[in-house]
Amino acid sequence: MVLLVPIVNVIDIILGLYWWVVIISVVMSWLVQFNVINTQNRFVYMLGSAVNQLTEPPLRQIRRYVPVFGGLDFSPILLLLGLYLVREYLGVFRGWLLTG
Repeated sequence: MVLLVPIVNVIDIILGLYWWVVIISVVMSWLVQFNVINTQNRFVYMLGSAVNQLTEPPLRQIRRYVPVFGGLDFSPILLLLGLYLVREYLGVFRGWLLTG
């Protein structure tokens, strides 16, 4: 059972990195909307495209069930809450593996 702990740790690290990808996606969308950054810049375009490709599939699934309220999209918040919940359960599972 202790051999599963490194696998759980790697999954937790991946979910933590994905958490930051979602945050970057939200911040970039705000910056583009307020014309702070320009998508004509090749680096900004490539970063935005990569972040969008990573975050759009789960956000699309959430948007199927949660409507947009007055122009506000709550799907990133729900995705972050889901990631938090999964990471918490992984922590409990890791503790169970180490003690049991």
